[in-house]
Amino acid sequence: METISIEEAAPHVAVLTLNRPDRLNAITLKMYDEIEETVDALSRDTSTRVLVITGAGRGFCSGQDLRDLGADPAASDLGRIQFGMAWQARASRLIKAVHELPQAVIAAVNGPASGAGLAIALAADIRLAARSARFNVAFVRIGLSGADMGTSYFLPRIVGPTAAAEMMLTGRLIDAPEAKDNGLVLRVVDDGTVVDEAVSIASAIVANSPFGVRMTKQVLWNNIDAPSLDAAMQVENRTQILASLTEDCREAEAAFLTKRAPVFSNK
Repeated sequence: METISIEEAAPHVAVLTLNRPDRLNAITLKMYDEIEETVDALSRDTSTRVLVITGAGRGFCSGQDLRDLGADPAASDLGRIQFGMAWQARASRLIKAVHELPQAVIAAVNGPASGAGLAIALAADIRLAARSARFNVAFVRIGLSGADMGTSYFLPRIVGPTAAAEMMLTGRLIDAPEAKDNGLVLRVVDDGTVVDEAVSIASAIVANSPFGVRMTKQVLWNNIDAPSLDAAMQVENRTQILASLTEDCREAEAAFLTKRAPVFSNK
């Protein structure tokens, strides 16, 4: 692949690195394609249980590379609006694919995460920040709406509507400590250690049963939008019964009683 790399950093833990460091990993059409192809393959890979996303060099992702916006609308057989809507749907599809991965996703943010980069980080289940991390809703700074690529859905749910409104309306950069204060990231760590911290958390996730982790992620995000406590509990109840009937649940119980580490088979 030209714009990303992926490797196994620990048992069952994959690290996907955005790899255009000379452009602070600004996203291109090729990068959209390569990330989406990789995420699609991972969604069917039962051996990978956690995905860590980070950026090579000094940045996580500085947003859309404005020098690479795909085909020229004038050369398309679509109208300008229709072309724009197709491009917008293309970009947004990636965020949905990352968020809907059955595996847990951790964003290890180093340097700037702006615009599309912020959207990728928001799509993750957990975010960690290096001290150099910076976050902003860049769209509004270039004449567009601050509501783009899922930002208006994720950001208010993560930091609350007031902090989200300020970020989205001003487009200002917030640093790592402020991101920690408003709940955008779980913790801040020294530069050069954010991927290690992400892999450490990923390994703690991997210590749990694969089915239990997948169902936890699914139910957590489903119940963020649950219409009522009763509806949320109904989903929880069904999921617990499903999990209780797996072989891995019996293995976890046996391991607990005999004071040993469980060996899960994903059955």
